[in-house]
Amino acid sequence: MVRAALAVVVAVVGPTGWGLALVVVALCLDGVDGQVARRTGTVSALGARFDMETDAFLILVLSAYAAVDHGWWVLLIGAARYLLWVAERVLPWLRRPVPPRYWRKVVAAVTGIVLAVVTSGLLPAAADQVPLLGVLALLAESFGRDVWWLWRTRTAEVAYPRGGGATLLAVGAVWLALTLPQDPGDLVRLPVEAVLLLALALLPWRRPRRTASVALGLVLGVVVVLRVLDLGFERILDRPFDPTADWVYLGPGVGVLADSIGVPAARAVAVLAGVLVLAVLVVLPLATVRVTGAVTHHRRQAAVLAGVVVLAGLTQVGSTNAAALAYDEVVQVRADLADRETFGREIATDPYADVAGPQLLRGLRGKDVLVVFVESYGRVAVQDTSYSPGVGAVLDDGTRRLRRAGYATRSAFLTSPTFGAASWLAHSTLQSGVWTDSQRRYDQLLGSDRLTLTSAFGKAGWRTVFDVPANTRDWPEGEDYYGFDQLYDSRDVGYHGPQFGYAPMPDQYTLSAFQRLELDAADRPPVMAEIDLVSSHHPWAPSPLLVPWDQVGDGSVFEDAPTQPGSSDVQTLYGQSVEYTMDTLVSWLEQQPDPDLVLLVLGDHQPHSYVSGAHPGHDVPVSVIAHDPAVVRRIAGWGWQPGLHPDPDAPVWRMDAVRDRFLEAFNS
Repeated sequence: MVRAALAVVVAVVGPTGWGLALVVVALCLDGVDGQVARRTGTVSALGARFDMETDAFLILVLSAYAAVDHGWWVLLIGAARYLLWVAERVLPWLRRPVPPRYWRKVVAAVTGIVLAVVTSGLLPAAADQVPLLGVLALLAESFGRDVWWLWRTRTAEVAYPRGGGATLLAVGAVWLALTLPQDPGDLVRLPVEAVLLLALALLPWRRPRRTASVALGLVLGVVVVLRVLDLGFERILDRPFDPTADWVYLGPGVGVLADSIGVPAARAVAVLAGVLVLAVLVVLPLATVRVTGAVTHHRRQAAVLAGVVVLAGLTQVGSTNAAALAYDEVVQVRADLADRETFGREIATDPYADVAGPQLLRGLRGKDVLVVFVESYGRVAVQDTSYSPGVGAVLDDGTRRLRRAGYATRSAFLTSPTFGAASWLAHSTLQSGVWTDSQRRYDQLLGSDRLTLTSAFGKAGWRTVFDVPANTRDWPEGEDYYGFDQLYDSRDVGYHGPQFGYAPMPDQYTLSAFQRLELDAADRPPVMAEIDLVSSHHPWAPSPLLVPWDQVGDGSVFEDAPTQPGSSDVQTLYGQSVEYTMDTLVSWLEQQPDPDLVLLVLGDHQPHSYVSGAHPGHDVPVSVIAHDPAVVRRIAGWGWQPGLHPDPDAPVWRMDAVRDRFLEAFNS
């Protein structure tokens, strides 16, 4: 019992420092407790089984911690006993006792010692692999010999014991739901929340006990689903899932997946995910009811175990992953409800709300102004990555080409409110001047009358346009809020060419069509437009090489146009897509006859973490491009750097600062 208690403590604190000392004590006790039992006449079948299970649990604990540094395969060492246990539920002939064999004790002792040494860090990491592989081989030989003996001596006449498999699976399912492991060590930690389960099992009334067990199972199921969503959102958006607003992302997520693996496969994945969610919400309540029912038949032992769990909680021993996650979700919901009022005040606080149209943007009168968003164009594209040299070369070459064409350029960085996806959050933040970092805030903003850059230009007399080639359906809420005069999407720009990855059309066609539909018109007012360039959108695919601008036509030329070289490396494809978009934009500007063109070019967010790496930040490059030197003089106080390629030490603004600084610079 002392060894079992030591193993539980080691599971929580880890086998380092004084935890390693406890491991040593446990291993030493393992060498003497059998002798004590034999000499005192206290040998029993239960004692022998308890001794074996304690050894197995300690080995599982040590292997879980070793797996963190040496790979998940190390868990096979600790899982060997439990894999055999699972096999016994399926093959009853494995449940018979095997003859005593001293070699088993040797293997168990060697395994414990090797794992203790490996987890202690006493050996170099490179030297740990050999002993770990050695003990795995010893365990395979020892277990294999016993299984072979049981197979050879099985007989059809013996009624082998059956049952217990479903209960074992139920215990495992509830345990996983309670611990919600983030690393291998979590699997063997004592979940303090188990005291609630034990308390339910001790209720003397059958109907309330079953009802409460079902309710607890449903709560655990919801917590598991939310945890999985958290993992996905942290991977893609670098933030946890928001249960009050983020359900809206699931539909677009399936759409992006369809661009990666095809529509039928994406729909199949979505259906499978739905089935798995339903299975979790059904299986966990059933498992909880089964576990409480099994514990009810052992009330005395359950009461003792509940006392141990309570004591562990009082001494801060154990894992509270499920409870912590449930608490965090409740806190998140409360924070979201409170934030609605806070964000409402931010929206209403607008120094430019009552400025008359003639007083707005006087420094840009007569000029065409384009706000150009480049999809997934993040800081990682221009510095400290394997693909940034290629993008940097395109930007440096573009700076020289634009200078020869008479353009001046200034660049810096903006901090985006989103990461990896949800571009509309960045668009609305830049346009409105308020920090729109969640779907809930976005929905609230679109229901307001907050002044945007687009509506400011509209009040001042510009024709306002949105060019969103990725849109495939009407967008009435955007039209109501932004108030643009014209919206172009994938359905009304006359494209008859192929699709390239996510992008319904390549960026060269988007720019060519915009020029044909808006800039080439005679006797027109000045145009202000937001243009979204999406060739660099996930999933990244080779883009077509540039064709002569006078041959773009309806896009059918891209059917036979050569493309960038393909690659199995997603980072390479991402870098190539950004190079294509920026080179295309520079080429388009070179052949522009408009001397009064002004562009604000920026990324919407960093690419997904499997391209950018873990926690790269939210910064994106931004550039102002203009023919008129007076435009550049008006932003001299911003401190932005010359050229398209910002240095690592370039100024960094939050994206919501752009609207007010832009209006301040050009209103007078």
